Amino acid sequence: MRGSHLPSLILLSLILATAGVAPSLGAERLYDRLRGDTAIDRTPPSPLAPLEKSERRRTRNYPEQPPVIPHSVAGYEISVRANRCLSCHSRRRSAATGAPMVSVSHFMDRDFQVLSDISARRYFCNQCHVVQTSARPPVTNDFTDGADLPRQ
Repeated sequence: MRGSHLPSLILLSLILATAGVAPSLGAERLYDRLRGDTAIDRTPPSPLAPLEKSERRRTRNYPEQPPVIPHSVAGYEISVRANRCLSCHSRRRSAATGAPMVSVSHFMDRDFQVLSDISARRYFCNQCHVVQTSARPPVTNDFTDGADLPRQ
């Protein structure tokens, strides 16, 4: 008998949500630990951190970590039709530009078959790679590299 009211409650919830009632009921409960006691909808966006003016390559923290980008990518077009990153980092252009070539892992499909060009799933560079900045981490990090752990 109790379970028979469940479809009615779901329907009522959907009606209230589309009527705009549900968002106002839960809006005060939307909090994020990084914002403290300030509600998400009342938090102004943080200013962007300045770019780190260094061409040095950062050490990666773990195997397979995507390297960070040591230069601005403001205005770079990365779309289905164009990828500005590849104008320097492609296999054909990297020797002339001095930029590191795209990793060989970007030339493999999901089944690890080697392709002649960049895999479609690796084409949108900024899905994994970010510009390095001088921003401080928002939370503390106690990560320990596996090589630094005591051996048993």
